Amino acid sequence: MCFLRYDNVQDIEQEIISRFHNPHINVRYINQERKVSKIDSKKLALRIVQIAKDKKAEEPLILDMRKVSNFCDYFVILSGMSLRHTKALSEAIAEDLDKENIKPLARPARDESPWVLLDFSSVVVHIFYKSTRQFYALERLWQDAPRVKPAPARRSGVKAPKKKNARKKR
Repeated sequence: MCFLRYDNVQDIEQEIISRFHNPHINVRYINQERKVSKIDSKKLALRIVQIAKDKKAEEPLILDMRKVSNFCDYFVILSGMSLRHTKALSEAIAEDLDKENIKPLARPARDESPWVLLDFSSVVVHIFYKSTRQFYALERLWQDAPRVKPAPARRSGVKAPKKKNARKKR
């Protein structure tokens, strides 16, 4: 199987007809020239982790895959506390990045799954339910990939109240 990129439907149809000598092949054209905002892979991975942290994702991890693979630049690995939480995390990431015109190559299924994958081409996001993450252990599988330290969590402007002493010293 090979993947070819063409500018329009007519070019694809001509290529298929010339290769297979069959003008009756049903051709589906998917426009691959999506307008995507320019953001580098590392910034995208860090942005995804920040969105996930805001939604209470556990154990966020970014792996720099550039030296160990050729299919993406970064893996973002996250854990959810429940199956619903994994689904909510994937929806939050997809919706938030959609506002910046960054869309995953494919939308995840709408059901609750213990492992959700979002592919943003240069960044692949794995959202696991806790036990599923332990079972597949992607961080151990890709242990040669350097880890990228995510940015510290954002703090809200609200300060915690000071504790008052119950007893006063005399």
